[in-house]
Amino acid sequence: MNKCDIKILILSVIIGATLVGASAAALSQPNEGSMVKTEMKKEFSTDHLTDLQKRVTLKGGTEPPFKNEYWDNKAEGIYVDIIDGTPLFSSTTKYESGTGWPSFTAPINDSAVTEHEDNGLFMKRTEIKSASTDSHLGHVFNDGPKDQGGLRYCMNSASMKFIPKADLESEGYGDYLKLFN
Repeated sequence: MNKCDIKILILSVIIGATLVGASAAALSQPNEGSMVKTEMKKEFSTDHLTDLQKRVTLKGGTEPPFKNEYWDNKAEGIYVDIIDGTPLFSSTTKYESGTGWPSFTAPINDSAVTEHEDNGLFMKRTEIKSASTDSHLGHVFNDGPKDQGGLRYCMNSASMKFIPKADLESEGYGDYLKLFN
């Protein structure tokens, strides 16, 4: 095995571990993720999150492509932060990117998300986090539809909850009905 083969093998193992999941030990830390404290010193309960949702939002994990809840969701509605319900993305900017993750051309409001440099996996990327909870949502890339700004917000389903258009009013998001008119 030459040096190139070894590097490819190591990279494959790292990517596989990231996509498939964190170790059981990392998920079973005592009280890990029961509360999230953001830079604004607010605390949000994360007790309602599944192990996958905790791994993605709190530890910066990535769910498998094509095996996540919203990658092929075509219903009208909005996607909110799974931790505190802050509106993040709308189906009006969602498109089929072919990547296996929900992809959007823009957030509902630019101030709902923050950008952070991510040098993991031997590459430079821009991580997207929820501004309200500082939870990991996904990454943004410059390969989106050019006629819509050229950005692809590649998000994890596990970091969001989908609110169908028909339920926006009853769920307290009635102001967002204007996105669909």
